[in-house]
Amino acid sequence: MPTLRQKIEQEIRERGPIPFSRYMELCLYDSELGYYSRNAQQFGKAGDFYTSSDVHAVFGRLLARQFEEMWRVLGSPEKLKLVELGSGRGLFAQDVLDWSEKKFPGFFRAVHYVLDERSPALRQRIEMNLSRHLNAGKARIDSSLFPVEADSRIDLSLAAERRKNAAHGASRGYSHDANQAPEGRKNLPPVESADAETPVIIFANEFFDALPVEIVSPEGSLRIDAHHGQFTEVWVESSPEELEFLDRYSIHPETGERVEVPLQSQTYMTDVCAFSCGFVLVIDYGYTREEQLAGRHRGTLKAIRQHSVSENPYEAPGEQDITADVNLTALTATAEKQNMRTQKLVTQSQFLLGIGEANQFADAFEECRLPQERAKVALQLKHLVTPAGMGESFHVLVGSKGIELERVAAFAGLSFARNR
Repeated sequence: MPTLRQKIEQEIRERGPIPFSRYMELCLYDSELGYYSRNAQQFGKAGDFYTSSDVHAVFGRLLARQFEEMWRVLGSPEKLKLVELGSGRGLFAQDVLDWSEKKFPGFFRAVHYVLDERSPALRQRIEMNLSRHLNAGKARIDSSLFPVEADSRIDLSLAAERRKNAAHGASRGYSHDANQAPEGRKNLPPVESADAETPVIIFANEFFDALPVEIVSPEGSLRIDAHHGQFTEVWVESSPEELEFLDRYSIHPETGERVEVPLQSQTYMTDVCAFSCGFVLVIDYGYTREEQLAGRHRGTLKAIRQHSVSENPYEAPGEQDITADVNLTALTATAEKQNMRTQKLVTQSQFLLGIGEANQFADAFEECRLPQERAKVALQLKHLVTPAGMGESFHVLVGSKGIELERVAAFAGLSFARNR
């Protein structure tokens, strides 16, 4: 079997230089050799990075408390669909369902948990970690809710190139009808499917930062070429879609700068909001346009391997994570275009403190019997909520549809920021 580097080089030979988003897509999501598709341990101490669910079960327990409040605001319906995007190993779902079963029996009876995970290796881990809830029909795995397949060989940012190629009758790679949906995105199953009246909660924790991005500079849009076993960078004219994104939501890079253009994130968010009643809850590290205008977050792409950060995404294709901070201004605007009503952004620290304040974080300490156990959990909780840990670098976006705005604004997770 060829290596992922060889597979990428072969595509470049066949089709010419590829967009950076295509390179990133293959590195992360190639069905056999991509970073998230390999049967490897990416998470936790033995892996490359931590997620909040790796730190302590309290993250899932606190979110279970917030989900239960959302369910009550919806009128405590008999059925509720909770969809988690990029579910990883299923640890968060396990914490939410186990704690809900114990503490919120009404919510637990109503909820049906859908884990949207495209990695075959991670789906196997979910099957092991969630076997009881899967076998009971309380949860299911679905890898096709919002598909963007790596093997489709089509990139969302190339509408301008498609139009240009079509106008000249061109036939080389990526020359498709500008209005044609990418393969793997045709006939998208709606979130609501047959049970269109069922309210929905869409949850995405550290999901959008891992979606492929375009890279632009004053020289244009980045393409990846290959020569003598090395990836090289070339630049082409930026597409109208990329330039419009910069105008609306970002900044135009100055000399020596590079800026990410997350067109796939915009498309994903549009699909995610295709329901009539419910919530979207996004937690991720990111920035606003105002922060970019102030000179920050101008080029955030990075590679992560064994808890070390590198600026070289070409070093080990398929063996390192590639990520970019989330443009929260753009994500919020896209949600609002789909008739979502969004709340003011809060930090993860504010959000978790708001949820846990009412019972002094009993969700974290309930099982502690010894002082040293309590001290250990206190340190783990501190990592989730303090600026030195994840507390200030992660932000929370809450959107709602079909619900009175005042009732959403009163959520526990938003109370800490509201009252200060």
